[in-house]
Amino acid sequence: MKHLIFGAMLGILAVPAHASTIKNACLSAERRGDYGLCACIQAAADRTLSKRDQRLAASFFRDPDRAQEIRRSDRPAHEVFWDRYRAFGEMAEAFCS
Repeated sequence: MKHLIFGAMLGILAVPAHASTIKNACLSAERRGDYGLCACIQAAADRTLSKRDQRLAASFFRDPDRAQEIRRSDRPAHEVFWDRYRAFGEMAEAFCS
């Protein structure tokens, strides 16, 4: 049921096809995510992260240690980003698992 609701949300709040930073990183990741899962994760990113945030988050697929650097950073911008990133992760987990 939650997938139907999320699907309806996606239909109403459609995003441009070129907005696929996270999806592309997911698909090219070493673990090779499947297209449907990566598209769902992208949809969650589009709802919770700015394009700039998405570029930073996509870099975590290539360099997971970068995520730890950002999470441990004392820079206010990184702390605020991490709050948004956590919300993105929670949304992706709720709708894409």
